[in-house]
Amino acid sequence: MTTEPELTISEELPADHRSGYVAVIGKPNVGKSTLMNALLGQKVAIVSPKPQTTRQPLLGILTRPEAQLIFVDTPGIHLPHHALGEYMVASAKQAIPDADLVCFLVDLSGEPDGADRAIAKLVSAVRAPKLLLLNKADLVPAEAVEARAAAYRALGTFDGDLVISALQGAGLDALLQAMIQRLPLGPRYFPEEQVTDQYMRSIAAEMIREQVLNHLEQEVPHAVAVVVEEYKEREDGSTYIAANVFVEKESQKGIIIGAQGSMLKRIGQAARAEIEAMTGGKVFLELWVKVLKNWRKEPHLLKRLGYAPPRR
Repeated sequence: MTTEPELTISEELPADHRSGYVAVIGKPNVGKSTLMNALLGQKVAIVSPKPQTTRQPLLGILTRPEAQLIFVDTPGIHLPHHALGEYMVASAKQAIPDADLVCFLVDLSGEPDGADRAIAKLVSAVRAPKLLLLNKADLVPAEAVEARAAAYRALGTFDGDLVISALQGAGLDALLQAMIQRLPLGPRYFPEEQVTDQYMRSIAAEMIREQVLNHLEQEVPHAVAVVVEEYKEREDGSTYIAANVFVEKESQKGIIIGAQGSMLKRIGQAARAEIEAMTGGKVFLELWVKVLKNWRKEPHLLKRLGYAPPRR
C-alpha cells in the first residue's frame, strides 16, 4: 500500500526488462478484481458476489526481476441506468486505448452474450496486444471447456487465450508469462515495494463499502457511497478512521443502521478487521450513515463523492 503515489525511473535493470499497463476488461462480476488480487498475491481491490462492485479504475503493481506489470482494474462494462453507471462505463472504456496490453476477461461458466460481443468489438479496435482470458474454469465440466472456449474465441481476433481460475489460482503462472512476453521493453515506473496507486484512506473507504455489499441484499448496497472524513495514524501504531456512509433514501439508512444499530455494528466490525489486516495495527473506526438524495443520478453529487468525470 502507499500513502504517496510517485513516479520513479529505476536504473541498473536488465536490458530486456519489460514494463507496461495491463487493462483488465470485461462484464460485471466476471472476476476482474479477484484476478488482480491473485496476481498481486494480496488484496488491493474489494470483491463481492454482487455485480458492479468496482466503481473506479485502480492500479495494482507487480514488480518482478524481469518486468513490472501495472494492472488497471476497471468497472464492469454494462448498460448504465444512471449517472454513476455512465461514469463507471466511461472509466472502463478509457482504460482500453491507453493500455500496453488488453486482457478481455470472460466467464467461461456461461455462454457469450450481447455484452461480451460489444466488449469484444471494443477490444478488437485496439492496436495493443490482446489476450482472451477464460475465467471460472473451475465451474465448467472438463468435457465442456473446449466448446465453451471456442464460442468466446469466435468473438474476435486475439493474440492468445488462456483458460484460468482466478479464484483457485489455476493457470496464473502461464498467464503472467504470456503477459510479460507481450509488454514492451521499458523501465520500472513505480518503486519495487509499491503495489497500488491508492491512498490508504481510499482503500479503507472501499473496504467499508465491501462490507456493506457483503451484509446487505437487493438495491441498498448499490446506493451506498463511503467517504473517509478523517484518517489519522497515531504514534502508538494504531489508526483512527471516521467515515460517512451515504445512501439515497431514509429507508436505506434505517436498513444499514439496523435495530438498535446492530447492522451498522456488524458492518463496522467486519470492515475494521479487514483494515487491521491491511495496516498491521489496531484500528478505531467510527461510521455515520447519512442521506444524500438520488446521488447516483446527479453529476455534481458524484463529483462531491469522488466520482469525477473521466478525462477527455
